[in-house]
Amino acid sequence: MSSKIELLAPGGDVDSIKAAIVAGADAIYCGLNKFNARNRADNISTDDLPGILKIAHQNDCQIFLTLNILITDNEIPDLIKLLNRLVNTSIDGVIIQDLGLFYLLKKHFGTLIVHASTQCTTHNIGQIHFLNKLNAKQINLSRELNLNEIQEMNQLCDAYQIKSEVFVHGSYCISFSGQCYISSVLSGNSGNKGRCSQHCRDQFQTTYAGKEFPLNLKDNSAFANLKELASIGVSTFKIEGRIKKYEYVYTVVEKWKSQLQELNSGKELSTDNTELYKVFNRDFTNAFLSGNISDEIFIDNPLSNTVKHFIELSKHSSDDEIQKEIDELLDQKNKMKDNALAKMSNLSIAKDAINIKISGKNKEPLHISIATPETEFEICSETNLEYNKQKQTILSDIDKVFSLVESTSFFIKNVKYDSLDDNLSLSFKEINRLKKHVFYLLNGNREYLKPVLLSKLNKNFRVESKPRLSVLISSEKDIHLCDETNAQIFFQLPNSFENRLDYFVRLFDENKSLIPWFPSILIGEDYNSALSLLIRLKARKIVTNNSGIAYEAFKNRISWIAGPHLNVINSYSLLGLKEDFNCSGAFISNEINDMQLKSIKKPKDFELHYSIYHPIVLMTNRLCLFHQITGCEKKIFDDVCLKTCQKTASITNLNVSKFIVDKSEGNFNCLYNENNYLNTEIVKEMPNAFSSFLIDLRDIKTETNIQISKTETIKLFEEYLENENQSADKIRDSITNTTCEQYRRGI
Repeated sequence: MSSKIELLAPGGDVDSIKAAIVAGADAIYCGLNKFNARNRADNISTDDLPGILKIAHQNDCQIFLTLNILITDNEIPDLIKLLNRLVNTSIDGVIIQDLGLFYLLKKHFGTLIVHASTQCTTHNIGQIHFLNKLNAKQINLSRELNLNEIQEMNQLCDAYQIKSEVFVHGSYCISFSGQCYISSVLSGNSGNKGRCSQHCRDQFQTTYAGKEFPLNLKDNSAFANLKELASIGVSTFKIEGRIKKYEYVYTVVEKWKSQLQELNSGKELSTDNTELYKVFNRDFTNAFLSGNISDEIFIDNPLSNTVKHFIELSKHSSDDEIQKEIDELLDQKNKMKDNALAKMSNLSIAKDAINIKISGKNKEPLHISIATPETEFEICSETNLEYNKQKQTILSDIDKVFSLVESTSFFIKNVKYDSLDDNLSLSFKEINRLKKHVFYLLNGNREYLKPVLLSKLNKNFRVESKPRLSVLISSEKDIHLCDETNAQIFFQLPNSFENRLDYFVRLFDENKSLIPWFPSILIGEDYNSALSLLIRLKARKIVTNNSGIAYEAFKNRISWIAGPHLNVINSYSLLGLKEDFNCSGAFISNEINDMQLKSIKKPKDFELHYSIYHPIVLMTNRLCLFHQITGCEKKIFDDVCLKTCQKTASITNLNVSKFIVDKSEGNFNCLYNENNYLNTEIVKEMPNAFSSFLIDLRDIKTETNIQISKTETIKLFEEYLENENQSADKIRDSITNTTCEQYRRGI
């Protein structure tokens, strides 16, 4: 890979994009008003795009477009229209999350360079293999990784000629990206649709540890780790902040660009990050990169830390001195804004005017002369004009010749007809050729690609037999359920079981009907242990929420089912999983509603699964929430904590919504909704759609109450699937305090 490190900047609006360019960004990621994961940013319009590409490319800066959300089937037609437009621009890449979009781009839009979003939750080498097979050329690695873990993954990226991308500055998400559902559950604003409401920044009732913002993190800063990141071969340094304004973007990009220039020149790097504190920040930490995941990563205030930081540095005590410090800081920030605006003023995304002259005579070629602000060129028809009064004349076809100009960075100012005789015409074929040639010359010598028209998917293949019940457990004490029911039993593996690998091999060997269920997060040696288990078991079937394990199952010809946290919500995801990875079935995400579910068409010989009862995981994170809640005496969350700690606590926000924090042996901290998900309606509303319905009977204590044993619970659900209508009432009487809001609202 190239030794030059790419500085990738956020562009939440046109001004921020301009600021990033003048500050020295090598590339900018920005989103349109649809299909991007920052709906709260101002974003840009498709009309803005040609001008943005023009000013960026004139300044040796690339533009990557974010299409990094999950896409429902009813959105696919609009998405295809957009992609048909994008392939005829000079866009440098698209950043995506959705597995169906990966499939569509690979199959139909091969000229678009594909980047894997942070929403893909990429944290192990198996996932690099998976994304490489999907044609990803640049991959954002999870923010939770440390330098050693990044280095291991980067070596594989190099082997595949994939650019690795690491966030070096800006806001942290407390959850693994793509695995956060708190906004979706609480307000119907899914983070996977770009509508995150940032409930992690909410104020809560004061915890036992005295915290009011127990889920609020400091900002990420790898400022002190620049040399190390460069030495392990990271290709791209990414700055977070598409919701931030231009002055923030300018200041942060300029400072990082300066550091990279110093690095490239072999000079001593600055340790002064004062400028970074002058724009929005929640204080800074490099806890994940350094592998020092301690309580220091939290800050009990979601607002900007700028004023507090400089007041503490000044050590002023009187109100007058403090106010003077604030006034001076405000004056400096205004000067920063003015400086940025002055440099940005030379950039314009307005389209450039072109002037056109058209001439031609009977039995001679048509001549078209086009003058742009920078050059002038002439094109001629390959066939001669013909006099034919009965045919449509060339004058009525001129608009067709220039119909594609509007999608370039030009507009037609004037058209003159010099010596063009009357009643002349050209063939439709020649008009079409001229149209494409004009577009080619005005669009950076890019051939026009005709629109892709998707074939209509086959009607949904019905499941003829009644759906089977599936049960998820995670404790050896529940394995007796295998002998007490006809349901298929899945066993949830922990995030880390390196020290219990032999135990789990033995467990599955002794219980052949037990089906392994792999979690979504498997990092480093924990991924290697999961891979060893997969190979040693020679299982007939697995469920996996981790795409790295999915790739290895495919590679080793093991039948596998895509778990619910692979975020599958459309028909093309199913097609891609089956065709590219020989997937045998998939759980459909619980984020979508009944109408969105009904639009999904499953491939032939492919199983659909759906969870109808489970505790709702809101987020999974690689740190200790108990520091903020109960005041854990151990300050650092390490491998010992991960493997051995078992705790439960709760927090309550000011709206009196309660959340359960669960830490079990071998698992990361998870935040759960107070009420479990229960959806019996779908069984009746979507008959013959699903092969199985899942109930999750793991021992996660929420506010949901179950009045009966696990054996009785299974029997009750089995009776319901057998169409005993009274069982639905019995289920609701036996399992109280539940919710089904996601099914009603959708994504």
